[in-house]
Amino acid sequence: MMTSGRSFAAEFEPAVLGRRRAPRAPVSLDAKVGRGGLDRALCRVVDLSIHGAKIETFSALRRDAMIWLTLPHIGHWAARVAWAGDFEAGLEFQIPLTEDEFEKLAA
Repeated sequence: MMTSGRSFAAEFEPAVLGRRRAPRAPVSLDAKVGRGGLDRALCRVVDLSIHGAKIETFSALRRDAMIWLTLPHIGHWAARVAWAGDFEAGLEFQIPLTEDEFEKLAA
């Protein structure tokens, strides 16, 4: 068995990520959320990964609802509401962000 730093990182990564499929980045991005048409409301993306985001919003969102999230510099992104609370929600993107798109937003 190799004991290089690469081996250690591979063993350590699951503990850091927990149930997550990809690393997450804390962000503060002004965005819009809507269900299609012109019913878009302002929100703030506060956590981001290539697979989804956590948003803060004053718009009521229902779990499992399909929405569009308008991200700065990226555009409209289809997402499913994985969970929703009073003023926040977790979104799962229907198509993951590319590494370049993720880096642009997380910078």
